[in-house]
Amino acid sequence: MLTPPDIVSFSLFGLEVRYYGVILAASMLLALSVSCVISKKYYKDTDCGVLIDVFPILILSGIIGARLFYVILSADYYLNHPTEILMFRNGGLSIHGALIGGLMGGIAYCKVKKISVLKYADVFSYGIVVAQALGRWGNFFNSEAFGLPSKLPLLYIAPKYRPIEFIQNQYFHPAFLYESILDLIIFFILLFLVRKIAKKDGTIFFAYLILYSLARIFVERIRIDSVLNIGQMPVAQLTSIIIIIISTAALLMIYKKPSSNI
Repeated sequence: MLTPPDIVSFSLFGLEVRYYGVILAASMLLALSVSCVISKKYYKDTDCGVLIDVFPILILSGIIGARLFYVILSADYYLNHPTEILMFRNGGLSIHGALIGGLMGGIAYCKVKKISVLKYADVFSYGIVVAQALGRWGNFFNSEAFGLPSKLPLLYIAPKYRPIEFIQNQYFHPAFLYESILDLIIFFILLFLVRKIAKKDGTIFFAYLILYSLARIFVERIRIDSVLNIGQMPVAQLTSIIIIIISTAALLMIYKKPSSNI
């Protein structure tokens, strides 16, 4: 049985350092490390130095995008509590927002440096999905991103973290764990299957977006803490569907057109 410990990892100069932040930082470093290894081993026409240079830009733009996306989805709350908008320590980051923000930052960098956006997006995709697998454990320590009640003792959630309608339930599905496992599966699919059949830059990146979106649609079906629903559909599912459509269209365009340095 999984039982989240206290959210605080340790204290530094009187400041509480939470597990969520520690895992988030570790995930970022993992993303860069994996991407560099993949670059050196499989993408000889890319430069690990470029990955290192653009990494701070991706992190900054990704965090801004992740927080902004979450705040927008929770606008009713943050309009009444504007001072909490910058309180990252309490959680509240959207993976979809991070992807959008990071992509915008990466595009800007590549355009300035006149290098291929899609080529480096491919390389970073491997690191990102592995980082997501680790990052989801931050939700475990925050007692969030869990699923419907379970008859099996899979994940214990303390009463103060349970939704009011499930206050009598003790055990829940570890939705964060399911997504973490799916992220690792996606990594191996990209590395050992998609990479071998990819013929053009951008294939890995858009395949990653499609596979992750499919995984997210599945996980959202059992999660009970979605930030916002449109009708009966969580926004995360709707966003995933839109990403699948756009990514599929992008792949079709890439393979219909001659190779380019986009």
